[in-house]
Amino acid sequence: MQDREVSLLRPYLLTSGRAGPIDRTLEIEAQVLTTELGSASHASLSFERRDIVALCTKTMSVAEVAAILGLHIGVARVLVADLAALGYVVVHRPAAGLSGDPAMIERIIRRLEAIS
Repeated sequence: MQDREVSLLRPYLLTSGRAGPIDRTLEIEAQVLTTELGSASHASLSFERRDIVALCTKTMSVAEVAAILGLHIGVARVLVADLAALGYVVVHRPAAGLSGDPAMIERIIRRLEAIS
C-alpha cells in the first residue's frame, strides 16, 4: 500500500468514517481538560484517544491537541467531541462573541508556532 493510501485511510478509521464531530460547533480554540474519569480510564482507551487524555491533563485547545499529536484538525475535533460525550474530557467553550477576538486568535497562533 502506498503512503498516500495509508494517509487517506487512517483518519477514516480513527473517526469511524465520520467527517465531523457530533457537536458540529466545536471550536478549534475550545479548551480541553481531562476529567477524573478520563484519567482512571486511560489504560482502556485506543491509542489516539489515550494520547489526548494524557495530553490534556493540562488545559489546551483543540488546535494544540491536533498540532502536538500530528492529527488533522478535523480528526482531532471528532476525537475530542467523542471523549467529551463519554465524560473523559471536559470542553470549555469560548465565551460568546470572543471567538472572533483578534487577541485570542493571535495567542492561539503564537502557541501553535511555539509547538512547531
